[in-house]
Amino acid sequence: MGKLIRQSIMMLVLLSIVTGIAYPLAVTGAAQLLFPRLANGSLVMEHGKAVGSSLIGQSFTEPKYFWGRPSATAPMANNGASSSGSNQGPSNPALTEAIQQRIDALRAVDPGNAAPVPVDLVTASGSGLDPDISPAAAQYQIARVARVRGMTEANVQAMVDRATSGRQFGVLGEPRVNVLALNMALDGR
Repeated sequence: MGKLIRQSIMMLVLLSIVTGIAYPLAVTGAAQLLFPRLANGSLVMEHGKAVGSSLIGQSFTEPKYFWGRPSATAPMANNGASSSGSNQGPSNPALTEAIQQRIDALRAVDPGNAAPVPVDLVTASGSGLDPDISPAAAQYQIARVARVRGMTEANVQAMVDRATSGRQFGVLGEPRVNVLALNMALDGR
């Protein structure tokens, strides 16, 4: 019986070392060698400083910037450590109220815009951390951004067109605009 207990303890220690230390170190090392940008969170760098991630939405609230999807991680907007959905169904009055508040906020910064508000500007995503918006959501904001920045709508439209990514492999997903990349391009123009 003592021999079986000793063997069991030795196997526990050995497997703990292999699966808890050696394997994670090997995978981390391989990722750092083969995919360093992805392994480090797809950070976007500007002047040697990380300004965000291309995979996690940033919170932009100034009228001169394109706004992304609302975050379900409020009050700590776009906090990757607390990613979660809103868990509110379409019949929930709290969801209807939140959407109306978001529509009112969009209308307040752009009172002349009578276009229908795209759904992705007023509803949070499943994770609450989307870095992208639809081309329709970008189109909705072009006039406001152009006016506040003193640019022509055609110039802002060209920047949106450059920041728009198509479907992955031509068939997966929908066209999208990375909000951080677009706002950085606007700041750097």
